[in-house]
Amino acid sequence: MVGFIENFPYEELHVGQQAMLKRRLVLDELKLYAESAAEAVPTRMDETLATSDLFHQLIAHGMWGNALVAIVIATELPGPGTRLLEQRLNYKDQVSLGECVTVTVTVKEKLNERRVLLECLCVADDERVALAGDILVEVPKDKIKRPLKEVKGINGSGRHRQLERMLAMAEGLEPVKTAVVHPVDDASLRGVVEAARHRLIAPILVGPPQKINAAADAAELDIAGFEIVATEHSHEAAERAMDMVRATEVELVMKGALHTDELMGAAVHKEKGVRTERRMSHVWVMDVPTYPRPLFITDAAININPNLVVKRDIVQNAIELAHALGIEEPKVAILSATESVNPLMPSTLDAAALCKMADRGQIRGGLLDGPLAFDNAISEAAARTKNIRSKVAGHADILLAPDMEAGNMIGKQLNYLADADAAGIVLGARVPIILTSRADDTVSRLASCAIARLLAEKKRREVQDAAAAALR
Repeated sequence: MVGFIENFPYEELHVGQQAMLKRRLVLDELKLYAESAAEAVPTRMDETLATSDLFHQLIAHGMWGNALVAIVIATELPGPGTRLLEQRLNYKDQVSLGECVTVTVTVKEKLNERRVLLECLCVADDERVALAGDILVEVPKDKIKRPLKEVKGINGSGRHRQLERMLAMAEGLEPVKTAVVHPVDDASLRGVVEAARHRLIAPILVGPPQKINAAADAAELDIAGFEIVATEHSHEAAERAMDMVRATEVELVMKGALHTDELMGAAVHKEKGVRTERRMSHVWVMDVPTYPRPLFITDAAININPNLVVKRDIVQNAIELAHALGIEEPKVAILSATESVNPLMPSTLDAAALCKMADRGQIRGGLLDGPLAFDNAISEAAARTKNIRSKVAGHADILLAPDMEAGNMIGKQLNYLADADAAGIVLGARVPIILTSRADDTVSRLASCAIARLLAEKKRREVQDAAAAALR
């Protein structure tokens, strides 16, 4: 069990309401759907014959799009208990291996007897429409909440299983006040509404009220219950959010529709920022379908070329995040291009020094090893081939990249070539800062909020423990 799903009863639905799913076509899924439909067209299965096909490449079975639409309807809109009555779907274009598809389901019309007409759309990476049409469904009258279990066969790689576990960990915690900075577009507002609906955050929207309300109206999103703190522009919104942190009015900050540099510029300001004695750093918590555990990649967004002292803080931040997510002694692989210390490669010298710092208690709570090449860090077989004897090699929880460029490339390669998803967060400030991307799907956005919520809970417990200790 990895979390819960719940429906929108008939009375809660409104015309224009939407749900989205983003999914990449990988070979395992292509094979699954071709076999399930007893496909007799070998060009969709055999790369050596694909060039003879009209499309000159491996393409998805048309029913794959139907399955994605069905997933959205069954899990998000209207959700559990929905019964399909009739469908009119047109297959407009093909989806090729490796392409990403965005599925959108929209409430088109509410009919009588709890019947709802849904508009369904599947759009490929280059904005080609692959599938479009309507589905008529019958919606439950009452609220239904069900456990969400891993479904083998539908994206049989187990996508989202790690991120959904984090959502389940945050289940039942009270939502915390969160300053959402400049949420003036559909993507940022939709993430806020979903996170609030899942009781992960209690959002305070910081930005120009007219732009926020216009974006909400255009996206058919109900934000009537959210507090709005008025600012004139995004720069002021970022500064105001940091003021709220310093005044302990909020426990989290969430990025809206502004550039990361603008938000972090306000966060690191010497006088008005939210710095601590620890260097701020970014972590991607990656859900890699082919890896058996969450994979933390750091730093991919903030520290461009960190020195040894900064790397120490980056590692400690990631270790404490892993603790908040239930990993008692995270294994940290310090990456380089080789597993041997080489004076000509500064990253190998930093790796050796960091391991010694951990031995001396300057880094606490994790198990470090390095330098390690990427394959040795994540593959037990590769480590065994190189005769590396280590508790970390092949079992890494955290990958410390030598610099921001390497960290960013690793994360994005896993995203685009290994069908991985990521939740992004900034650590080392007075409060966690939730970093989301316009490309993130709903589960990734919710997982980022869930991780931040778990960190806030960890900080609350530490404050309570300290207060109790002071009274003893």
